[in-house]
Amino acid sequence: MMGEPLTLMAVHAHPDDECLGTGGALARYREEGIRTILVTATGGEEGEVVAPDMDPDEVRPKLGDVRLEELRCACETLGVDVNYVLGYRDSGMADTPANQHPECFAQADLYEATGRLVELMRQTRPHVITCYNEYGGYGHPDHIQVNRVTVAAFHAAGDPAQYPGIGPAPWQPQKLYYTSYPRSYIVMRYEVMRAMGDDTPLDRPDFDPNRVGTPDEDITIRVDVRAYMQRKVAALRCHRTQVSPDWWYFRIPPEVLQDKFNEEMFLRIVSHVPAGLPETDLFAGLR
Repeated sequence: MMGEPLTLMAVHAHPDDECLGTGGALARYREEGIRTILVTATGGEEGEVVAPDMDPDEVRPKLGDVRLEELRCACETLGVDVNYVLGYRDSGMADTPANQHPECFAQADLYEATGRLVELMRQTRPHVITCYNEYGGYGHPDHIQVNRVTVAAFHAAGDPAQYPGIGPAPWQPQKLYYTSYPRSYIVMRYEVMRAMGDDTPLDRPDFDPNRVGTPDEDITIRVDVRAYMQRKVAALRCHRTQVSPDWWYFRIPPEVLQDKFNEEMFLRIVSHVPAGLPETDLFAGLR
């Protein structure tokens, strides 16, 4: 372990997912000299085409290629060292025909898909891994599959009895985190959106703030990304097919963005190094 460059690996489902939950952390840690690796499971072929200057009928047949170009733009903006694409097809939202496509990530053989990530972990030797929780954050089939594959790979990568012959020598990542949004953050987001004139769930009589996000007291780490907010916004703007130019995040005054949305939050799931809780650094105990 000593002598290996400290490395962060963020595992995501689609192009653009990397920005909101981990964009600031990827930019911050890269600037601190930590190697950053992004793994994207799919090409985002089932995404939207919202750019006002694009014809959806023209773009959709090549949407996967377009979104991978957008991903390259975002990675360059955030300073990501390496981006790997696992090569699966976007599964679309739950209970849609895209879920049944034989090449989609939701239909992937779990052992085989885990092996692809084990190979990457053994090749790149990351110390810290981030992914989504068991529900995939909001229930998307690809996000749920990212959790299954990443957790399995985290535990298998260092075990010589698992996936023998795949990749170089076994490598055990030291810490595993789930990206998380505390309840107070989600409610604050809706309040900011409502102040800008948007309709939000706050306006629905059935909205229950106790049923959204992660309980604030469960959050184990808050990473300060204040200095990287504008870079995060610029990376999001790379995803032109998926993120409308008038999306709420782009309409927030910069000072409000800096003041209210300047942290990225995680749940620590595994740590093989001693590090107390709560944390403010994904690499606590490793530096």
